[in-house]
Amino acid sequence: MKKLWGGRFTKSAEEWVDEFGASISFDQELVLEDIDGSIAHVAMLSETGIISSEEAEKIKAGLLLLKENAEKEELEFSVKLEDIHLNLESQLTELIGPVGGKLHTGRSRNDQVATDMHLYLRKQVQSIISLLEELQGALLEKAEANIETIMPGYTHLQRAQPISFAHHLMAYFWMFERDKARYVENLSRVNVSPLGAGALAGTTFPIDRYKTAELLEFGSIYENSMDAVSDRDFILEFLSTSSILMMHLSRFSEEIILWSSQEFKFIELDDSFSTGSSIMPQKKNPDMAELIRGKTGRVYGNLMGLLTVLKGLPLAYNKDMQEDKEGMFDTVKTVVGSLKIFAGMVQTMKVQTDTMEQATKNDFSNATELADYLSDKGMPFREAHEVVGKLVLHCVQKQCFLADLPLEELQAASSLFEGDIYDVLNPRTAVQRRNSAGGTGFLQVEQAIQKAKKCLEPLVKA
Repeated sequence: MKKLWGGRFTKSAEEWVDEFGASISFDQELVLEDIDGSIAHVAMLSETGIISSEEAEKIKAGLLLLKENAEKEELEFSVKLEDIHLNLESQLTELIGPVGGKLHTGRSRNDQVATDMHLYLRKQVQSIISLLEELQGALLEKAEANIETIMPGYTHLQRAQPISFAHHLMAYFWMFERDKARYVENLSRVNVSPLGAGALAGTTFPIDRYKTAELLEFGSIYENSMDAVSDRDFILEFLSTSSILMMHLSRFSEEIILWSSQEFKFIELDDSFSTGSSIMPQKKNPDMAELIRGKTGRVYGNLMGLLTVLKGLPLAYNKDMQEDKEGMFDTVKTVVGSLKIFAGMVQTMKVQTDTMEQATKNDFSNATELADYLSDKGMPFREAHEVVGKLVLHCVQKQCFLADLPLEELQAASSLFEGDIYDVLNPRTAVQRRNSAGGTGFLQVEQAIQKAKKCLEPLVKA
């Protein structure tokens, strides 16, 4: 099969060399974007008089037929033609004859592939933002149903203070809100057109880059042709943002794995998001959460891989940059799948409210309440901290908890303790009293949920 660029060469590469250099095995993912970019390009070529309107109509008709076949997954691709661009151009020429060769006037594969990736990533980032909002909606629903569900809050994976379960869930809502903001910001740099930059220096043809940008609904164009074909910052930013998102999902996965264990029993995952064991009949494993936790590493790897590819490249385009796509495609697939799984896990998980609250009564997570109580009565907090610390040690030695101590023992530690201390020690009271802005108090959590709902209003209106 003759190469479309083969005029300069006197002999062909061996088959295995072609296979090594070809990208069609993965860049066929860009088939629809490549055709859309070509349709816009040919419309501009006609409008500027670079090709005739008759030629443009013939080329457009051929492209639309290719698009129809692509959507039906009926196109066949050849490694000999290297990439999606040459495969489509070859098929176009077979369909409509030599006039198909005029499609490439005023552009290069360098600006063509960059355009394809901008179009692809714009669509995928918009989809990811929608999926993030679906997950946030699931979190809001679960949080609203559990405002007064009490659970132990942890630091160092040690019980620290009692909190509202809704408050814990809402922490992830706001993490995902920041992720969403990063994707929205990423979109502003994805939505830039490199089309018309040529190989690196622009073109002598009187093209209209603003027209193709308008047709493809790009917000602006690259101001420098060399930057246009060599920039992959928009992909790096996507991979970086995705890495942060996956880190958040991984942390949440870890907690779901812990909460669903026999040691915690705080939640029960739905059967549809769990698996069993081939040898142990009793097992119900949180495999989907574990997979998401594991897949986080591949997204990190995709980011580091592209950073490493780009770090030593001189301007403008280099063949190394062919390595920019597989990691991007893989990250899109991983993030999209993880978000869909997570929304379902959150929506269907059962919250064991009694187990959670009981856990707050068999520990010392209410110790801070005693210190605050003494501090409210005028004792310096550092002194109050020491008094309560000694009481905790006393309880450990007696094998009891703070609420089990009789009033006289508490008053032996400080005369400031009075009978109301037992209400203060109640975990529910402890949560309710923490009413500072952003705190776990029920009123604060309710207000946070209302604020969070406003973040999702554009989705509701759409």
